[in-house]
Amino acid sequence: MTTEATPDARRPWRRVALRIDHLSKTFPGTRALNDVSLEVESGTIHCLLGGNGSGKSSLIKVLAGVYQGDPGGTITVDDVSERADRTTPEWARAAGLHFVHQDLAVFNGLSVAENLAIGRGFPVRRFIGAIRWRTLNRRARDVLDRFQIHVDPKRLLADLRPADHTMVAIARALQDQFLAGDEGILVLDEPTVALPSAEVDVLFSALRQYARAGQTILLVTHRLEEVISIADRVTVLRDGNVVATLDADQFDYDKLVELIVGRALDTEVSDGVTMEGEDLLLEVSNLAVGPLQGVTFGLRRGEVLGVAGLLGSGRTTLLTTLFGLKAMTHGTTKLDGQPVAFAGVDQAMDAGLAFVPENRSDSAFLDMDLRENLSAANVPKYWHRFVLHQRQEAEDARRSVVEFSIKANSVYQPFATLSGGNQQKAVVARWLRRKPRLLLLDEPTQGVDIEARGEIYRLVRNAVAAGTSVIVVTSDFEELARVADRVLVLARGRIAGELRPPHIDASRITELVLSASASDGAGEGAHEMENSHP
Repeated sequence: MTTEATPDARRPWRRVALRIDHLSKTFPGTRALNDVSLEVESGTIHCLLGGNGSGKSSLIKVLAGVYQGDPGGTITVDDVSERADRTTPEWARAAGLHFVHQDLAVFNGLSVAENLAIGRGFPVRRFIGAIRWRTLNRRARDVLDRFQIHVDPKRLLADLRPADHTMVAIARALQDQFLAGDEGILVLDEPTVALPSAEVDVLFSALRQYARAGQTILLVTHRLEEVISIADRVTVLRDGNVVATLDADQFDYDKLVELIVGRALDTEVSDGVTMEGEDLLLEVSNLAVGPLQGVTFGLRRGEVLGVAGLLGSGRTTLLTTLFGLKAMTHGTTKLDGQPVAFAGVDQAMDAGLAFVPENRSDSAFLDMDLRENLSAANVPKYWHRFVLHQRQEAEDARRSVVEFSIKANSVYQPFATLSGGNQQKAVVARWLRRKPRLLLLDEPTQGVDIEARGEIYRLVRNAVAAGTSVIVVTSDFEELARVADRVLVLARGRIAGELRPPHIDASRITELVLSASASDGAGEGAHEMENSHP
């Protein structure tokens, strides 16, 4: 049942800046949004909450015109309505909807003024086309003053603190609306992921000032402590449905967790990982690097170990450190009981490790063909006396296409022309051909369809049956509950909880992640973005 605080009854003086009525969004095989209705009031900070798969991202993408909703819904900005199945990016901009995403798309090597000009245009002199720098900097100063960003427009963005990067991105998104005398609606998608706690305070102080000045803000975040500190209202989504819209005086931390998960908070959280007496392939003790602080855990032979945590918790850093892409600052790692400290990827590969990164662009060679992508981790195998044996390479590739269910016209098909799911299967197959002892998977099914997801995990399970151990990081907790033999929760740079059968399910994982992150310092330890670069 939906809990709804009626804005007209509680605050009849508030103008509704954004209204969504009966919005649904259906994808093949699933309904991401189901008859969603909500109101965002002018001059307020309205937080949108929900677990993974709740529909938050789909709702934001419909607002942005990236997706179109199902027929029957409407979106109203001020007094102008549009059918939800007709939204476009052009409509969103014209309606005054402005989006700042996790990836701020700012440029450290450019000045603040140049960053503000991107997307809007540089003032140039007629006929010769030279940039009018004085006009550019004066225009930037006007925008910075309006948004109370106290920086020199001539300074490089790289010289500014992280919170200033976010505020410059916000100012860039809103500057045209500001110059037109209309505040518009600012949509912020997880803006604090890469910010330490002090920087979050700086950003939130600015957002409160903007809201007091009349700016309407829709904020998407997983961090409930942030919500409690800044939200005027919250809307909680679960399984594509609105389960509650509440005012600030109607919720606390436990209430939000209960709404997100669907049951009352279980306060019993395991804070230790005990592995004594188990057959361990990997032992990690007091690992410290980047956001990680004293991580300790073990991995059994033939086990699929899941790792869950909020963005910025150190999930990707853990995998890249194990694979030799980052050097640990403290701690020890043992493989088969022997201490290891990989100085690079080559040493990790020689020891039997394999790594599939989160971003396919970091592991796929789009300008090469399928054959070359499949053999990329085994190139020396095909070189004999300075000659590349392409026939053997092609024969092995054909066997892999059959073994790993890769759909392609031939092994010489350009990799860029394969579907996303088949590209990902090829990347996984590249490593499984090496028969690794330890396979590290970072969001292995991100951006692939349901059929490809099932096939990828079938390949992983076949490898496990053959003796491979796996550590898998994914933000899809339903998926994690299906594939993992055990799940660890990362929070505050440490292992904060563990789930073993029969207690592994998506809602329990969500509950542990939220409760373990409750005192996370609203971003503490998230000072580096978790992007892998193998």
